[in-house]
Amino acid sequence: MDPPVLVYDDDCGFCSWWAAYFAERSEVPLVGFSDLEAFPDLRDRLPADYENCSHVVTEDAVYSCGASIEEALLRSDVCPALRGPVSFLRHFQDYNRLREWGYRFVANRRSLFGHVLSASAPTRGKRDGD
Repeated sequence: MDPPVLVYDDDCGFCSWWAAYFAERSEVPLVGFSDLEAFPDLRDRLPADYENCSHVVTEDAVYSCGASIEEALLRSDVCPALRGPVSFLRHFQDYNRLREWGYRFVANRRSLFGHVLSASAPTRGKRDGD
């Protein structure tokens, strides 16, 4: 079984900061948008408008936008106690709408947030064989 992969906008300093945050706290490999041509099977699993947000690709699912950040957090060592409550909350449309609203709120202001939290694209965490 292949590990899940976080696919993100490696041209965005704020997005790269988050990717580095996850890379330090999980075993989830990272693939930036600029590296996707090296992973055609991975690219084929992403939605056509994949550049609109981040994604966590697992063997049997693709989590996009807010769900991708949530999934990355759940697969990290940031707060393992959230796994149960989030699994429960995912069954409620209001929770899912709020999660996606929060993601869009931040994503639409990432240049602003990038003034505070920004990094170069991390190199650690690339998929094996790169």
